[in-house]
Amino acid sequence: MKLDPFLQDLLPGFAVEAEEIAQRLQGELVDLERDLTSEQRRPVYESLARGLHTLKGTAATLGLEPLAELAHQMENLIAPFREGLRRVPTDLADALLRGIDNFVMHAKAYAMGQTDDLPSLPPLDHLVAENTPSTAAALEVAPKEVAAEEGESHGATPPSTERQTTQTHPGAHEPSEGSAKLLATPESEFEGSWRVNTGQVLALMREVERLREVRLRLDDRRRELEIALASVQRIAAQAQTAEARGLVGSVVRALGEDGDEAADVVSSLEEGLKSISTLPLRTVLDPLQRTVRDLSRRSGKEARLSVVGGEVSLDRRLLDSIKAPLVHLIRNAVDHGIEAPEGRRGRGKHREGAIVIRVEQRGNLVFIEVEDDGNGLDEARIRDEAIRRGMQPLVELQALTTSEVHQLIFHPGFSTKREVTATSGRGVGLDVVRSQVAALNGTLEVHSRPGQGTRFVMAVAAEIGSSPVLMVRCAEQFLGVPLLSIDALLTAQQALLRVGRNRVQIEYREQILQVTDLSVFLGLRPPGPVEDGKPLMIIKANGRQLALAVDEVIGDRDLMIRPLPAELRDLPAYQGAAILAQGQLMLVVRSEWLTDPGRLVNTVSSAGQRALVVDDSLTARALHRAALESGGYLVHTASDGQQGLEQLATGSYDVVICDVMMAGMDGLVFTQKLRARADLRNVPVVLVSARDTDADRRRGLAAGADAFLSKKDCASGRLLSEVSAVLARRRSA
Repeated sequence: MKLDPFLQDLLPGFAVEAEEIAQRLQGELVDLERDLTSEQRRPVYESLARGLHTLKGTAATLGLEPLAELAHQMENLIAPFREGLRRVPTDLADALLRGIDNFVMHAKAYAMGQTDDLPSLPPLDHLVAENTPSTAAALEVAPKEVAAEEGESHGATPPSTERQTTQTHPGAHEPSEGSAKLLATPESEFEGSWRVNTGQVLALMREVERLREVRLRLDDRRRELEIALASVQRIAAQAQTAEARGLVGSVVRALGEDGDEAADVVSSLEEGLKSISTLPLRTVLDPLQRTVRDLSRRSGKEARLSVVGGEVSLDRRLLDSIKAPLVHLIRNAVDHGIEAPEGRRGRGKHREGAIVIRVEQRGNLVFIEVEDDGNGLDEARIRDEAIRRGMQPLVELQALTTSEVHQLIFHPGFSTKREVTATSGRGVGLDVVRSQVAALNGTLEVHSRPGQGTRFVMAVAAEIGSSPVLMVRCAEQFLGVPLLSIDALLTAQQALLRVGRNRVQIEYREQILQVTDLSVFLGLRPPGPVEDGKPLMIIKANGRQLALAVDEVIGDRDLMIRPLPAELRDLPAYQGAAILAQGQLMLVVRSEWLTDPGRLVNTVSSAGQRALVVDDSLTARALHRAALESGGYLVHTASDGQQGLEQLATGSYDVVICDVMMAGMDGLVFTQKLRARADLRNVPVVLVSARDTDADRRRGLAAGADAFLSKKDCASGRLLSEVSAVLARRRSA
């Protein structure tokens, strides 16, 4: 088909618009198949009619007569049902959905100039007439007269049967709303838009990150100046220094104003980037309504998809990447989870299965749940299949917990279906989904209850935007707490605390809350009393509240929260980590984990083994502690060798991890002193060093260390396995 060059330039925009309208129309057709009331159907039919008319009018204006004819046929097919506000029959919905698919496919082909091998469009009225006589009869109502009326009321240039009648109406050549948008002059439509590639947007994101770090450094410099000014005022309040003190004070105020302005600039840039680079998640989720509908039809089941939180906006690249995992999880829910209508009735369930997608954004992490109310995972069948495949020794498989059995479904090639269908049974399944999620630095979990359903939880990081966190100090560790979960900040006062034998409580807004020291909660130090004057944070999550004591509140920060490395992602206490202005790593705790009532009971006592990390680097202490906690260790930390020896004198530890290159007492001297004491002689020691030569290793072992690791070894995840091996050797000896 030969088009005017000007119209050819408009085809890419038309293809994009057609696809967007088609996605909405598909969802509306799926809704109209359901048992809705007439009043519920009315707005859906009106929206459907507007969408089809826009497609028809725009295609006709661009000279794409086959597409205009197809849209006109779909309008005629739906008209009798729209007039009576009746339910759309399944066969008619099938034909209309195929028509919409063909419309989009041809629109894209025209836009790309690939029309040579394009198949012709089938006549939809013929397809429907074969299966729905009532529809065919309804279509006999004077299509030409209806077309003429539509031409007058909507002002579109109709093709085919409309052409003769609409030529007699002056308004017939006025463009429809969709046509008007496409036929706008190049100056009005395209001059104000630019093409920006992904690399340019990513580069701009990185610059915004740098600007955020500069702004944080400005805040740090201002606080340092305030501390210096206060010190000068205390020791040198003479008149001679008044001018200098006034100048420093003005600089402090100016830095504060500059920092506030920089924060505004960063916020504006982030909002601009979001508008350019993000789309609502519903753009991916809405088409899944059609997926559920078609899969249910093929499998003889009934299922409905509901979406909660689809308004969350994500990076377009991330949206493209999560499409495939979501489609596979939906297919899995329909094929494996949802039962046939008769089986559901026998179990007392509604004949129509429910699939729910929930989306929630917590900081920079996005959690997407896909849940069904079907059979749930068959634990016995999974075990049998694992045994048949020889995935693990029989004794080990029999000893697995329910949660561990559920993890077997992610094994490559695993499938409990014996027959191969178009939907499943080929063993290319959930292992691919987990791999796709892992490629996004995300995680995938599964939870299931027999006979009640299965829930998959996908967590991925949104790369655009920052999250507000409150930065606090616990012992010598800086931690971040999501600001949205903090209800209030208080100060601990003995008059307000209720101190019992095993717990401390405080009254807050007519509620009695448990008070827990966050340092003790995370195993940073042994239990002790909550002192007067300590800051208290009232944390609220999952409908529960808790008062957490910290050593110091540093202040709120807007930070990019990144996922933890793969070897640390099983840590439930942390949702991620952020990099501070000076380059330090700061772990961000998970509020839901803190308020877990089952964890509050065992805040102090721990059946796990205890480890002491001695290192003068905050970042190294954080990484070592996180790695050991992932293996179930209760971990305390010390910032130098002397403090480590003092903690060993007052507490009992199963293993010590110590850095070699420390100021003051280095790791070699620390190890020698530890071995010289009778009460500490048998405590295993693992030395860690940035230097990894044979000579360094020999010196470490000669000082009494049980093992010697390089920093590179620790970064690759070897610390936990090496500690376990050291303890095993000690036990066997």
